[in-house]
Amino acid sequence: MVLAHVARAFSDDIAIDLGTANTLVHVVGRGVIIDEPSVVAVLAHGAGREVLAVGLRAKAMQMRPPPEPVEVIRPMRDGVIADFIATEEMLRQFIVRAKTMLGFRRPRILVCVPAGATPVERRAVYETALEAGARRVHLIEEPVAAAVGAGLPVDGRRAFMVVDIGGGTTDIAVLAQGKVIAARSLRVAGNAMDAAIMRHVRRKHQLVVGEASAERIKIEAGTALTMPNGREVEIHIKGRDVRQGRTKRAVLTQADMAEALSRPVGEIAEFIERAIEDLPWHMATDVMAQDIALTGGGALLDRLDRALARRLGATFKVPETPMHCVIRGSAAVLQNLDLRQHLLVGP
Repeated sequence: MVLAHVARAFSDDIAIDLGTANTLVHVVGRGVIIDEPSVVAVLAHGAGREVLAVGLRAKAMQMRPPPEPVEVIRPMRDGVIADFIATEEMLRQFIVRAKTMLGFRRPRILVCVPAGATPVERRAVYETALEAGARRVHLIEEPVAAAVGAGLPVDGRRAFMVVDIGGGTTDIAVLAQGKVIAARSLRVAGNAMDAAIMRHVRRKHQLVVGEASAERIKIEAGTALTMPNGREVEIHIKGRDVRQGRTKRAVLTQADMAEALSRPVGEIAEFIERAIEDLPWHMATDVMAQDIALTGGGALLDRLDRALARRLGATFKVPETPMHCVIRGSAAVLQNLDLRQHLLVGP
């Protein structure tokens, strides 16, 4: 007993939300200590590559390119690993930073994966975490972790639904009596919203804007629904004119935003509707009789809850700090792993 206590004192349990857009690292007893972009800066050397930086340091290189030709890449795509070597190095560096000075043992690590990740994709995440320095690796589906992090009644008798909208995927989980009844993924989420804004600006204003500009537009003025007699918000943008190649300016309204985002919002609504239709009748009734939780960064899109409610006839609720529900739930599961083994998935 004493030896077990000493071992825990000198090792860190780490929960990782390995997202397409951002990676969050939670050390048990210390909280979230890393919340940085999931990006890696690499320098090509003939047929090989050298990783120069990860996270915020890598993004800074993208903003201020050094003299050498450095490529800043996103090793995660649609919530799963697209570049194994870059992801392993990003994870390794984050884990090294997360460990305490007294960490004599390698940590146990709980990593979140999309609900629709294939066995091959889950195995890739598992092995990458092991190679990055974990003593033992556990996996949990993102919407399940989000449900725990949002404080939902995971052990209650009635079925409930959580919809986690991240950067690469929208994940749904239905839970009841401590069991995962259903879990699935749609590869339409925050990045798809950015792409929709880029297409709209190009089609309507003949302007080319980059991903970073589209994301800024979404955050500052994005909305899923225009409200009659509501406060009108305008955003001034600039980009390259498609026809003349010169810098051009334009003004986007909330009506523009709702129109631009109607397709990804509609796809998410259809995804939720299909998930409810596939449930047994009594569970579908439970889900529709209470609030459906919206978590993840995409849940912050203005009036998304109202737009989904209007389309589906259900009610939606965004918990406090929805972007942290997954990592908060992962940490809670990791702290009570013996009692929460049933919520984990295999590699």
